[in-house]
Amino acid sequence: MRVISLGWGVQSFALAAMSALGELPPVDAAIHADTTHERSETYAFAARWTPWLKERGVRVVTVSDRKAANALFGESGQTHLPAFTLRGVERGQLRRSCTQRWKIAPQRRWISAELHRRGLAKSPEVVEQWFGISKDEWTRMRDSDVRYIRNAYPFMEQFKLPMTRADIRRWLLHNGLEVPVKSACVFCPFHNLEGWRAIKMSGNGDWEKALEVDRLVRGKRPGYQCFVHPARIPLDEVDLRNEQDHGQLELWEECTGNCFL
Repeated sequence: MRVISLGWGVQSFALAAMSALGELPPVDAAIHADTTHERSETYAFAARWTPWLKERGVRVVTVSDRKAANALFGESGQTHLPAFTLRGVERGQLRRSCTQRWKIAPQRRWISAELHRRGLAKSPEVVEQWFGISKDEWTRMRDSDVRYIRNAYPFMEQFKLPMTRADIRRWLLHNGLEVPVKSACVFCPFHNLEGWRAIKMSGNGDWEKALEVDRLVRGKRPGYQCFVHPARIPLDEVDLRNEQDHGQLELWEECTGNCFL
């Protein structure tokens, strides 16, 4: 059985689209593990493109453990987020368990149920699960931690040369497909500056949700203050201006053109 781990970001959507258009082999399902905390743009993108995939033979399955996802914090008070911590002058970061709880576990429950439905045993590598890892991030490639699933990385293995993220974006555009925004929870501590800026400027309520989670996480680790931003200050106090906002001119605004004469 062959499945795609579908996050609705650039790489995973491209995997599903390549299968739909015959540039990669057919898959039995593209599984989206809905954390319930994705950006509004991601949910809108999924609504637009799920029918397109289904019309071309790609079965899109959405799974979610809403009870686990809605419980941002464990029963003993621990946070599932890899929040940044501050204790006096000591800085640290909590262990990340959200990926396992909100994404991996729901996908594997569906895979196990589907194997049972098909009368298949969990024999070694009975499932091939595709992940949209590109050449830029090859260090994220991992062997599966369960014997019945073999992790596969088509962008690294299925083409003459490994594909970069830029290659994948070009492929989407060349085929007249939309390029989605980065898929991530609105309050993910791993957002970069541009990611936080995009969420704040979206005007769709995602920024307010991120602020709420940042406030909720603050005192969840006894003896520590926790934050969703690495500056370790409240999110609404973080300076999200870029260099242009600070007054640095773009190259083409600054150059007189004399260097090309």
